[in-house]
Amino acid sequence: MASIGQIVEPTPASATLSRAQARASLIPDCMVEAKRLANTVIAGWHGRRKRGIGENFWQFRPYVDGESLSRIDWRRSARDDHTYVRDREWEAAHTVWIWADLSPSMMYKSTYGSVSKESRALVLMLALAEILARSGERIGCPGVMEPIAARNAAERLATALMHRHTTAGLPDTGMIRGNSDIVLIGDFLDPVEEVMARLSPLARRGLRGHVVEIADPAEELFPYAGRTEFTDPETGMKLTAGRAETLKDDYTRAYNARRAGLADNLRHLGWSFVAHRTDHLASEALVSVHMYLSGMPAMKTEGRLR
Repeated sequence: MASIGQIVEPTPASATLSRAQARASLIPDCMVEAKRLANTVIAGWHGRRKRGIGENFWQFRPYVDGESLSRIDWRRSARDDHTYVRDREWEAAHTVWIWADLSPSMMYKSTYGSVSKESRALVLMLALAEILARSGERIGCPGVMEPIAARNAAERLATALMHRHTTAGLPDTGMIRGNSDIVLIGDFLDPVEEVMARLSPLARRGLRGHVVEIADPAEELFPYAGRTEFTDPETGMKLTAGRAETLKDDYTRAYNARRAGLADNLRHLGWSFVAHRTDHLASEALVSVHMYLSGMPAMKTEGRLR
């Protein structure tokens, strides 16, 4: 299974077309689910609002000695015995880039998962875009959509995804500047050193990163026994195990070590990391990422290593 930076063998044109058509048919349903998900958590999301220079009214507050008299709102002050200042909302140009891995490994869905990894990644991507757009942020997707500030940014992102051929691994990120956030959603199953070789340069350029690892329950639990054939969806390579259960302990150690190593390396970059399983509520991962974007620590029950 692949993620960031893996080089895979080219697929036949017919397979590529079929893959694009499958994704295009999946995105409308994901958009509907994303809006539903966004509506369930939007009440607790307040963006980055704070007092400062801007045009939009934010709040009235009591006048403090030493402030300019020109800031007093005399009409509001006339209603009672207090003097009030009219605060405006701080406005600053900020861009959040959102990317989801849509390589073949993300199509995986076991009988233990409620949806495929690709479906969950798309829902989280579009739900996050929906909420951020409502908060007035600029939303972009590297290689797919230039940053825009619009209420319908999520719908425009969904349309762009339907009509854009996506490749495995991160696309060109040269257009992304500092003072931005980037949210990366995928399975990140490549060796940690390969993943970090792609992410570390982004951190050095000043980007604040947030990584959401999507996992199918079977990838964690390894519920296989007896003669089992494993197939790499990226390369087509096969491995046949006569007694799959004998591999479980070694596999589990390697899987957990990879995840722990990735999380530790990301923390050293100052980036956040959320591990999410497709048999859990999508809102868990969404709330965790929102809290990180707001500069708050995620709740202890969210994004834990499961």
